[in-house]
Amino acid sequence: MTRFMNLLLLMGFGKAITSTAKTIPAQTFQQCQKKTANPLHGCPPGTIYVSQTDKGAKFQTIQGAISSLPNDTSSHIILIAPGIYTEQLNVTRRGPLTLLGVSDRPSLGEPYANITYDSVQENDVQIYWNSANHNASFPDNVYTGVLTVGPNLNATLTGSGPTGFPVPDDTPFGCTDFRAYNIDFRNEFAPYSDGPAHAVGVSRANAGFYSCGFYSWQDTVYIGKLGNAYFYDTVVAGQTDFLYGFGTLFIENSSLSLRSCGGGVTAWKGTNTTFANKYGVYISDSQLLAANTTIAPIIANKCSLGRPWNALHRSVFINTYFDPSILPAGYTAWSGQPNGNIGVNTTLAVYDVYGPGYNETAEKAGNITTVFAKQDAKPYLRPVDVFMTPKGKQPNIKWIDPSVLFSSRYLRR
Repeated sequence: MTRFMNLLLLMGFGKAITSTAKTIPAQTFQQCQKKTANPLHGCPPGTIYVSQTDKGAKFQTIQGAISSLPNDTSSHIILIAPGIYTEQLNVTRRGPLTLLGVSDRPSLGEPYANITYDSVQENDVQIYWNSANHNASFPDNVYTGVLTVGPNLNATLTGSGPTGFPVPDDTPFGCTDFRAYNIDFRNEFAPYSDGPAHAVGVSRANAGFYSCGFYSWQDTVYIGKLGNAYFYDTVVAGQTDFLYGFGTLFIENSSLSLRSCGGGVTAWKGTNTTFANKYGVYISDSQLLAANTTIAPIIANKCSLGRPWNALHRSVFINTYFDPSILPAGYTAWSGQPNGNIGVNTTLAVYDVYGPGYNETAEKAGNITTVFAKQDAKPYLRPVDVFMTPKGKQPNIKWIDPSVLFSSRYLRR
């Protein structure tokens, strides 16, 4: 082992892996996803097959298959053959839609998110669309997205200012149950932050992602107004504000890969409602670690957990491993904004986190990060605690894969 690697180990790099190593991937479609001579073997009747090379496939592009579906409440499944697909995906239909990447991982019980330093983690299905809103080259960030789920363009726009785009009140809700399994969504416009570059955006829709990868540098994941998104056994990679939005995002048994440091990991805009909402981003039973051993010593003690995009920001890290990349003080204020966008309704919190990058003393001294006690964290510990309907009703979890939702992990809290 080289002197350099010894130094990294002494710093605490290379010692991660949290509960992601014990994760069992979602099992619901494992038979359909297996690589078999007949691609549709084990698939539900009516499954649509997409392949760039198989002449028996009905479509060669994923968007072609999506666009062929009726905009009604019927349920559809699309199976995607291994390959690199260069296209933008837009899902506007209301009815349930599932995208399945062909993969043996689910049937073998192999998780996707159990990465270490210098891991090369790839699904067999890769979707690329390299685009960034560099110097406001687009009217809105949403135009950069690899995948966008929402009922129409207006519903998915990010907008600007503390409240973002003023989506009309009569805008319908989009997909009630969108799911993706074993697919990588990659926006590699530049190997550094060069403007917002969405890998995925979800607005006014319910979306679950299982054993997927989301790769970009800035604003990787956007969850817009009334968006509900659940990530399980995923890898999310970025540098600047790479989890951002207005809606509700729960990330579990996943890895956040720090390609560099900029802004913060999270940047949320809360929204005032007539009910006590749960809008925010929650990272549970996961790990934050440098993307590789080259960047690890460069970003040591520098990566902020997040900064409030407005004073209603809410984010909580729960039972999650921090490698030495994390800023000792945890969260940071939004520079240049009055009071740093921090007010009485701002939540910048950690609960039961651990690892060489966690410094409770420094967090408390910084007076920005809140260290939750159990009673503080209790309202946010599980998906059932945070996801709600557009009218603020709970529970709202029927759209989450039952093979994950009803596992024993949910019984322990």
